[in-house]
Amino acid sequence: MKDIPYQQYKFKDFTIEGFSRAAVQTFWRIPEFHLGFDLGAQPWMFMGTPNWFISHTHLDHLAMLPSFVARRRMMKMDPPRIFLPRANVDNVARLLKAWMYLDRGQFPCELIGMEPGEEVTLSREWSVLALPTQHRVPSLGYVVFHRRNKLLPELLSLDGNAIRQRKEAGLPITYEIRTPKVAYLGDSNPDGLDQNPLFYQAEVLIMEMTFVESRHRGDKIHKYGHIHLDDVVAREHLFQNELIIASHFTARSVAGQIHRCVEKAFPTLMDGRLKLWL
Repeated sequence: MKDIPYQQYKFKDFTIEGFSRAAVQTFWRIPEFHLGFDLGAQPWMFMGTPNWFISHTHLDHLAMLPSFVARRRMMKMDPPRIFLPRANVDNVARLLKAWMYLDRGQFPCELIGMEPGEEVTLSREWSVLALPTQHRVPSLGYVVFHRRNKLLPELLSLDGNAIRQRKEAGLPITYEIRTPKVAYLGDSNPDGLDQNPLFYQAEVLIMEMTFVESRHRGDKIHKYGHIHLDDVVAREHLFQNELIIASHFTARSVAGQIHRCVEKAFPTLMDGRLKLWL
């Protein structure tokens, strides 16, 4: 039984799990990558994931952080690593310290500040790049890269002994292939997309589409760091993604109305690439 409801979607060889509704809660996890995005809620089954990338510090994206850290300590797990905009590190540390006094317990975790353009290596195969986004508070989006090495083309004709000698001599024998597997926009106005082509190029894009109805004013939406359906329509030709997950819909719109508005704009749901996460 799920203590907190969320959805799951299998894409190729990995799973996307989570839920996002504006002003309610946002949390995502990719268990095969051992990472998640945002901690607006924290299902018990997500507790084993050690790396979390926080887009920004609004409550619906961060409120569950103290509970998550405390749960891992209670279950004798290693402290998690929490990556977040560097401008927020000190205040989040103060938040956890306040909870330490309130709870009379410890909240061990590693808070790692990131700036746009910084990349963290999680393993030999996986790394995560932080990208600038545009919201009302300091914010970041993230791209998860799969990395693998291939033998240099000019060495393909050599035998194993010759390749080994080259390696022992300190000469390169491989080159790296980097594939952007998943991009997470977080909360942002359209500038966050346009300033970062990687969002359009990743195999999977998890993005906000907070507003979809014509009664919602685009200028005000952009001012407060969000995206309208019309912004996506205007950029349809830019999305190269194999899967686009639209989420974080405003609680002012009911599910049926969201479906009607999006399906009117995209009758084929971008040839089946667009998935509404409701």
